[in-house]
Amino acid sequence: MKPFDFVSPKTIDETLQILADCGTEARVLAGGTDLLIRMKRKQWMPRVVASLRLVPGLRDISVAERGELRLGACVTLNNLIRSSIIREHFPVLAFAASKMAGVQVRSLATVGGNLCNASPAADMAPPLIALNARAVIASKNGERILPLDQFFVGVGKSALEPGEMLREIIVPRAETMRSSFIKLEHREAMDISIASVAVAVSGPTCDDVRIVLGAVAPTPMRATKAEEILRGNELTNERINEAAHVAATECNPIDDVRSSAWYRREVVEVLTRRQLVAMVNGQ
Repeated sequence: MKPFDFVSPKTIDETLQILADCGTEARVLAGGTDLLIRMKRKQWMPRVVASLRLVPGLRDISVAERGELRLGACVTLNNLIRSSIIREHFPVLAFAASKMAGVQVRSLATVGGNLCNASPAADMAPPLIALNARAVIASKNGERILPLDQFFVGVGKSALEPGEMLREIIVPRAETMRSSFIKLEHREAMDISIASVAVAVSGPTCDDVRIVLGAVAPTPMRATKAEEILRGNELTNERINEAAHVAATECNPIDDVRSSAWYRREVVEVLTRRQLVAMVNGQ
């Protein structure tokens, strides 16, 4: 590992000043479960590492007056699983977090870190995108809010510019929204997804629908053509089968050590169909 300066800012402003001064030579440390591994492999060689441990507010989970959820970027996966707010109002997020890594890693790994690592297989991305989440991005010049489905721009690349950090994720509250997440992996909870699918459906007649695929394209992606088949229509078996098939054709998977591209497409069709049928049956 290349030598670096380690700093522990105590406020957001102090953190943003460090990022502004150091630009691409700085990295923030949340849980470190991705950052430290990449540094050891010399994939990332920052001159300065800024720990977020002492910065207040980044671990908060709260619901605003309008019912929208606000997640600090340093909320850990175990925080999600244990939060009564999440379990009651956004259970799909707690479920997705419970399917990631092992309990030791979940005690350190953060929601923000999982998103900013920008892996195509980031398991928190599909359910958050399905829930129409937005990313609050901060810099010395102020804040900007970006829909989460625009946050990922390539393999390992997010929309963050030098000097910026992900501060918070906002998830709107939708009383009629039903959502689910499912992934296929070689080992239960301890492996990277072969493929994953999150689905959110609003209203009794599918007034709105979002189908989000993970690990089957350079970034987590929405299956927009499949969504159009279902939007505003009753979820019949025929429409579900057609939408699941179209979702599989929309993705762009690769062959790698975990799976072939062909198998990933088959999995997307099966997982999409399975979740939509479960929603029809009230499961």
